[in-house]
Parts: sequence; C-alpha cells; structure tokens
Amino acid sequence: MNSYNKGKFAEFMARMYMRLHGYRIIDTNYITGRGTTAGEIDFIAKRWNTIVFVEVKQRESLNNAAYAILPHQQERILRGARSYLQHHPQYRHCQMRFDAILIAFPWQIRHISNAWHI
Repeated sequence: MNSYNKGKFAEFMARMYMRLHGYRIIDTNYITGRGTTAGEIDFIAKRWNTIVFVEVKQRESLNNAAYAILPHQQERILRGARSYLQHHPQYRHCQMRFDAILIAFPWQIRHISNAWHI
C-alpha cells in the first residue's frame, strides 16, 4: 500500500474510532483557500455541544505521528476551523476543540483530546 492509501485508510480508521466513541462525523477533508494560506481539516466531528476538528497522523510509530503535527500545521487547521464556523453558523454556539488521532499500523490508535489550544 502506498503512503496516500495508508493515509486515507488511517483517516477511515480514525472516523470509525470516533463513531464508536459516540461522535457524529459532520464533515471530511474540509479545505479553505489554496496555496500556503490554505486551511485543511481531516474531519470534523460533534458530540453533545462540542465540535471537534481532528487531525489524523499515520506514521511507523505513535511517537513519530505525534511529532508530525507541527505548529504551522496547527495554524492551518485553526484557519480552517474559523472558516468552517463562518460558513456553518449552526455550530457557533458549540465549544470548539482540536484533537489528534495517531495511527501506527497494524492497529495502534491513540486519541489525544485537546491536542493543542487556540
């Protein structure tokens, strides 16, 4: 399996993990803008009154996956989250959170709630 397919499979596994833990997936691969200022979010989930912007990282180990979420990437996700909330006012009343789901094949998953703060 090439790296693109591994990434897509990891995102699928992450969505299934979140569903099994009571989250509803409300959007996937949300992109705003193009180029260096683009914001991109792997998927967006909701549970009760919290909307969660999720970054999925798949690497050969969970530690390598954790270190792969760099500050500039966090900023891009934040920009994407702000854009998403502007275009979906029904979620403006929700609490906002940024989570990371780390995946190492075969079958290691770690969910980090509140992986970074705004």
